[in-house]
Amino acid sequence: MTTKSLSGKNIFITGASGGIGAEIARLCAARGANLYLFARSLDKLEALKSDLGNQYPVKIEVHRLDVSDTDAIHEVFTTVLKDLKTVDILVNNAGYGIFREAHEASVDEVKGMFNVNVVGLMACTSMVLPFMREQRSGHIINIASQAGKIATPKSSVYSATKHAVLGYTNSLRMELADLNVFVTSVNPGPIATNFFNIADEQGTYVKNIQRFMLQPEFVAKKVVDAMLTRTREINLPSWMNLGSVFYALFPRVFERIGKRAFNQK
Repeated sequence: MTTKSLSGKNIFITGASGGIGAEIARLCAARGANLYLFARSLDKLEALKSDLGNQYPVKIEVHRLDVSDTDAIHEVFTTVLKDLKTVDILVNNAGYGIFREAHEASVDEVKGMFNVNVVGLMACTSMVLPFMREQRSGHIINIASQAGKIATPKSSVYSATKHAVLGYTNSLRMELADLNVFVTSVNPGPIATNFFNIADEQGTYVKNIQRFMLQPEFVAKKVVDAMLTRTREINLPSWMNLGSVFYALFPRVFERIGKRAFNQK
């Protein structure tokens, strides 16, 4: 399906200070979109704004936001939205993971991951939904993970958050189907970003799967190319998604055969 022009569109991106969030912002600016960028690091956002502003004649606003703080989400989004007539695209990109076996994950770590990956994502979405429903157009893009389809050892909590994101995304898609509001889940495998600085403190996982890691520029382009189209899912790499299909059909066999590969963390 052909991507509609992004020129003049208002695009919100959380977790925009680095990784695929920053790359998505870069591509959207190149296509003429107005950007509203959110992240915890205001310094990094300001640097990105300066860089993009020097290259592209588009409007760029940056706002410090910790998406684990739902009060802050309400305050910041309310401030931004009061001056806008339309919200065209929301990219829920903010998220993180910590790889630990279930008995080693502290309650605070569990709450932290759910507050950012799930509750924060839902809170950001709830702020733009009234606009999109009223204007009968828009696109919500949720960055999930292949971990939301196939759980592996040491990622029980992270996988649980991404399972929740996929469940929410699929329900939301059906709710908005008759309103011309599109909903897409993005399910990448491991990406070469700072995500693993927290998730994989020992560097073991990155070392074991480095040859399979996706580049953020590649993922970002797939996301931006799908904007304002009826794309249900983006699965990267495509061969990895075949594993999730096989897993759904033959879970016991898949777990037995894949046991060694799953224990790479």
